[in-house]
Amino acid sequence: MAKLTLTSFVTLDGVMQAPGGPDEDRTDGFAYGGWSVPFVDEEFGRFVDEVFQRVDCFLLGRRTYEIFASYWPKVSDESDPVASRLNTLPKYVVSTTLDTADWHNSTVIKGDLTEEVNRLKQRPGREIQVHGSARLAQSLIAHGLVDELNLLVYPVFLGKGRRLFPDGGTPTAFELTGHRTTTTGVSIHTYRTAGPAQFGTFQPGE
Repeated sequence: MAKLTLTSFVTLDGVMQAPGGPDEDRTDGFAYGGWSVPFVDEEFGRFVDEVFQRVDCFLLGRRTYEIFASYWPKVSDESDPVASRLNTLPKYVVSTTLDTADWHNSTVIKGDLTEEVNRLKQRPGREIQVHGSARLAQSLIAHGLVDELNLLVYPVFLGKGRRLFPDGGTPTAFELTGHRTTTTGVSIHTYRTAGPAQFGTFQPGE
Protein backbone atom coordinates (compact mmCIF):
# COMPACT_ATOMS: atom_id res chain seq x y z
CA MET A 1 0.00 0.00 0.00
CA ALA A 2 1.44 3.36 -1.04
CA LYS A 3 1.60 6.39 1.20
CA LEU A 4 0.88 9.95 0.19
CA THR A 5 3.70 12.39 0.87
CA LEU A 6 3.56 16.15 0.53
CA THR A 7 6.71 18.20 -0.03
CA SER A 8 6.23 21.91 0.47
CA PHE A 9 8.44 25.01 0.62
CA VAL A 10 7.16 27.59 3.13
CA THR A 11 8.35 30.91 4.51
CA LEU A 12 8.59 31.66 8.23
CA ASP A 13 5.04 33.02 8.06
CA GLY A 14 3.77 29.91 6.29
CA VAL A 15 3.51 31.23 2.71
CA MET A 16 3.92 28.60 0.01
CA GLN A 17 2.89 30.64 -3.05
CA ALA A 18 5.24 30.85 -6.04
CA PRO A 19 8.57 29.79 -4.50
CA GLY A 20 10.22 29.18 -7.87
CA GLY A 21 9.83 32.35 -9.91
CA PRO A 22 8.20 35.79 -10.26
CA ASP A 23 5.54 34.62 -12.73
CA GLU A 24 4.84 31.23 -11.19
CA ASP A 25 1.65 32.38 -9.46
CA ARG A 26 0.58 36.03 -9.31
CA THR A 27 -2.89 35.23 -7.93
CA ASP A 28 -4.30 38.04 -5.74
CA GLY A 29 -1.50 40.35 -6.89
CA PHE A 30 1.28 38.28 -5.31
CA ALA A 31 4.54 40.02 -6.24
CA TYR A 32 7.13 38.04 -4.28
CA GLY A 33 7.51 34.96 -6.50
CA GLY A 34 10.93 33.31 -6.51
CA TRP A 35 11.60 33.72 -2.80
CA SER A 36 13.16 30.26 -2.44
CA VAL A 37 15.75 30.64 -5.21
CA PRO A 38 18.45 32.52 -3.22
CA PHE A 39 18.64 29.65 -0.72
CA VAL A 40 19.49 26.78 -3.08
CA ASP A 41 22.64 24.85 -2.12
CA GLU A 42 24.10 21.35 -2.41
CA GLU A 43 22.32 20.05 0.70
CA PHE A 44 18.98 21.14 -0.75
CA GLY A 45 19.86 19.34 -3.98
CA ARG A 46 20.71 16.14 -2.14
CA PHE A 47 17.43 16.21 -0.27
CA VAL A 48 15.42 16.69 -3.47
CA ASP A 49 17.29 13.80 -5.11
CA GLU A 50 16.48 11.55 -2.15
CA VAL A 51 12.79 12.43 -2.31
CA PHE A 52 12.49 11.70 -6.02
CA GLN A 53 14.26 8.35 -5.65
CA ARG A 54 11.28 7.10 -3.60
CA VAL A 55 8.43 8.11 -5.88
CA ASP A 56 6.11 5.76 -7.79
CA CYS A 57 3.62 8.34 -9.07
CA PHE A 58 2.72 12.02 -8.74
CA LEU A 59 -0.48 13.75 -7.67
CA LEU A 60 -0.56 17.37 -8.83
CA GLY A 61 -2.87 20.35 -8.98
CA ARG A 62 -3.62 21.88 -12.38
CA ARG A 63 -1.37 24.95 -12.04
CA THR A 64 1.66 22.97 -10.82
CA TYR A 65 1.06 20.36 -13.50
CA GLU A 66 1.07 23.00 -16.24
CA ILE A 67 4.24 24.63 -14.85
CA PHE A 68 6.01 21.25 -14.71
CA ALA A 69 4.72 20.20 -18.15
CA SER A 70 6.10 23.39 -19.73
CA TYR A 71 9.59 22.77 -18.37
CA TRP A 72 10.52 19.19 -17.51
CA PRO A 73 9.86 17.50 -20.88
CA LYS A 74 12.62 19.74 -22.26
CA VAL A 75 15.13 18.19 -19.81
CA SER A 76 16.28 15.05 -21.59
CA ASP A 77 19.13 14.04 -19.27
CA GLU A 78 18.13 10.54 -18.10
CA SER A 79 20.53 10.81 -15.17
CA ASP A 80 18.59 13.77 -13.75
CA PRO A 81 16.64 12.21 -10.85
CA VAL A 82 13.83 14.77 -11.09
CA ALA A 83 13.36 14.93 -14.86
CA SER A 84 13.72 11.18 -15.39
CA ARG A 85 10.90 10.43 -12.97
CA LEU A 86 8.57 13.29 -13.84
CA ASN A 87 8.84 12.48 -17.54
CA THR A 88 8.20 8.76 -17.22
CA LEU A 89 6.16 7.94 -14.09
CA PRO A 90 2.36 8.25 -13.84
CA LYS A 91 1.04 11.74 -13.12
CA TYR A 92 -2.49 12.29 -11.79
CA VAL A 93 -3.84 15.82 -12.21
CA VAL A 94 -6.68 16.99 -9.96
CA SER A 95 -8.72 19.46 -12.01
CA THR A 96 -12.30 20.37 -12.80
CA THR A 97 -11.30 22.39 -15.86
CA LEU A 98 -8.85 20.14 -17.73
CA ASP A 99 -10.34 17.54 -20.08
CA THR A 100 -7.05 16.04 -21.19
CA ALA A 101 -3.44 16.11 -20.05
CA ASP A 102 -0.94 15.64 -22.87
CA TRP A 103 2.29 15.16 -20.93
CA HIS A 104 3.36 11.52 -21.15
CA ASN A 105 1.62 9.17 -18.70
CA SER A 106 -0.79 11.80 -17.34
CA THR A 107 -4.38 11.23 -16.18
CA VAL A 108 -6.95 13.84 -15.17
CA ILE A 109 -8.87 13.19 -11.93
CA LYS A 110 -12.30 14.82 -11.70
CA GLY A 111 -14.06 12.66 -9.12
CA ASP A 112 -14.32 12.87 -5.34
CA LEU A 113 -10.83 13.71 -4.01
CA THR A 114 -10.98 11.42 -0.97
CA GLU A 115 -12.21 8.45 -3.00
CA GLU A 116 -9.67 8.97 -5.76
CA VAL A 117 -6.72 9.37 -3.38
CA ASN A 118 -7.71 6.35 -1.31
CA ARG A 119 -7.98 4.34 -4.54
CA LEU A 120 -4.43 5.35 -5.45
CA LYS A 121 -3.20 4.45 -1.97
CA GLN A 122 -4.58 0.94 -2.27
CA ARG A 123 -2.14 0.18 -5.05
CA PRO A 124 1.20 -1.43 -4.16
CA GLY A 125 4.11 0.97 -4.11
CA ARG A 126 6.16 3.38 -2.06
CA GLU A 127 5.11 7.01 -2.39
CA ILE A 128 2.45 9.03 -4.14
CA GLN A 129 4.12 12.43 -4.12
CA VAL A 130 2.56 15.88 -4.10
CA HIS A 131 4.82 18.83 -4.95
CA GLY A 132 3.66 22.44 -4.86
CA SER A 133 -0.05 22.36 -5.78
CA ALA A 134 -1.18 24.81 -3.10
CA ARG A 135 -4.95 24.37 -3.32
CA LEU A 136 -4.67 20.61 -3.66
CA ALA A 137 -2.27 20.44 -0.71
CA GLN A 138 -4.70 22.39 1.47
CA SER A 139 -7.55 20.04 0.53
CA LEU A 140 -5.45 16.95 1.22
CA ILE A 141 -4.45 18.28 4.65
CA ALA A 142 -8.02 19.31 5.51
CA HIS A 143 -9.30 15.83 4.61
CA GLY A 144 -6.58 14.02 6.55
CA LEU A 145 -5.15 12.35 3.45
CA VAL A 146 -1.46 13.21 3.95
CA ASP A 147 0.62 10.40 5.48
CA GLU A 148 3.98 12.17 5.51
CA LEU A 149 4.99 15.80 5.21
CA ASN A 150 8.34 17.19 4.07
CA LEU A 151 8.29 20.79 5.25
CA LEU A 152 11.12 23.02 4.06
CA VAL A 153 11.05 26.22 6.12
CA TYR A 154 12.91 29.15 4.55
CA PRO A 155 14.39 32.01 6.61
CA VAL A 156 12.31 34.72 4.97
CA PHE A 157 9.13 36.60 5.95
CA LEU A 158 6.77 37.88 3.24
CA GLY A 159 3.68 39.13 5.05
CA LYS A 160 1.22 38.02 2.36
CA GLY A 161 0.51 35.11 0.05
CA ARG A 162 -1.28 31.76 0.09
CA ARG A 163 -0.37 29.73 3.14
CA LEU A 164 -0.02 25.97 3.32
CA PHE A 165 -2.19 25.06 6.28
CA PRO A 166 -5.88 25.83 5.80
CA ASP A 167 -8.48 26.78 8.36
CA GLY A 168 -10.69 23.84 9.21
CA GLY A 169 -9.93 20.16 8.87
CA THR A 170 -9.29 17.58 11.54
CA PRO A 171 -6.74 18.44 14.27
CA THR A 172 -3.90 15.97 13.73
CA ALA A 173 -0.67 15.16 15.56
CA PHE A 174 2.56 14.58 13.65
CA GLU A 175 5.76 12.79 14.65
CA LEU A 176 9.12 14.25 13.61
CA THR A 177 11.06 11.54 11.77
CA GLY A 178 13.86 13.55 10.21
CA HIS A 179 15.54 16.94 10.33
CA ARG A 180 18.42 18.71 8.68
CA THR A 181 19.49 22.30 8.03
CA THR A 182 21.10 23.51 4.82
CA THR A 183 24.08 25.86 4.64
CA THR A 184 21.71 28.70 3.68
CA GLY A 185 19.50 28.23 6.72
CA VAL A 186 16.62 26.22 5.25
CA SER A 187 15.25 23.91 7.94
CA ILE A 188 13.98 20.62 6.49
CA HIS A 189 11.54 18.68 8.65
CA THR A 190 9.95 15.33 7.86
CA TYR A 191 6.79 14.44 9.76
CA ARG A 192 4.43 11.48 9.65
CA THR A 193 0.91 11.47 10.96
CA ALA A 194 0.52 10.22 14.53
CA GLY A 195 -3.23 10.17 15.12
CA PRO A 196 -5.54 12.84 16.52
CA ALA A 197 -4.09 15.94 18.15
CA GLN A 198 -3.97 15.73 21.95
CA PHE A 199 -4.89 18.51 24.36
CA GLY A 200 -4.26 19.23 28.05
CA THR A 201 -3.65 21.93 30.62
CA PHE A 202 -0.83 22.95 32.90
CA GLN A 203 -1.66 22.49 36.59
CA PRO A 204 -0.19 24.70 39.34
CA GLY A 205 2.85 23.06 40.93
CA GLU A 206 3.53 20.73 38.02
